[in-house]
Amino acid sequence: MPLFVAYCGEAPAPAALLARWNLDPWLLLALAIGTAIVARGAGSNERRLLAAAVLTLLVIFVSPLCALSSALFAARIVHHVLLVAIAAPLLALAIPAGRAQGLALPFAVSTITLWLWHVPALYTEALQSVALYWLMQLSLLATAWWFWRAVFAARDALPTAMLTIAAAVGQMGLLGAILTFAPRPLYPHHLVAPLAYGVSPLEDQQLAGLIMWVPAMLPYAIIAAWVARRGWSAGWTTRPA
Repeated sequence: MPLFVAYCGEAPAPAALLARWNLDPWLLLALAIGTAIVARGAGSNERRLLAAAVLTLLVIFVSPLCALSSALFAARIVHHVLLVAIAAPLLALAIPAGRAQGLALPFAVSTITLWLWHVPALYTEALQSVALYWLMQLSLLATAWWFWRAVFAARDALPTAMLTIAAAVGQMGLLGAILTFAPRPLYPHHLVAPLAYGVSPLEDQQLAGLIMWVPAMLPYAIIAAWVARRGWSAGWTTRPA
């Protein structure tokens, strides 16, 4: 039997997936309150970015993706990529930093956080505890938001910002490669449930690694292109951050 997942619930059968919306009132209330707080006093552009970020969070936590991530590790990786590479940068733009920040520490902390939560033992514990589940989600989002906020605030250090984004791509690609080439399934919660979806646990893990290794690079590439264009338009210098 598949292991129980404390927050998103048991792995759904494929036929039941589309009915598995997560309508947790505490989650919806937290999203509503957080949105209202951030939107207050924000400009129209920041509000649009905030709306896009909240929509992404609804896809991650409210849509059937939440339940699917209980079954497939590949869905969990999609969940994490949406969190750190789409929701986090949108929130960083919606809540801009007031001044330039160093890039090294946010990069290191966000990278360590991402890798730690993909250690099989920690990942397993996080899925079995509601408190640890939300610690995983909030720490991934908060550290990624910090990283992107520092990148966007580095207005006078275009080369450093671009190199830091490249380093973020590299570390995620390395983690994806490790998952892709692991000789056996690593995550107990995904040892049985993938079979109902027509894939073996190892194939599910390999797909997860490939998603992190290749498609996950797309949002980083788009952000890098936008940062470069903004930097050149603003005449950024080469002074380090």
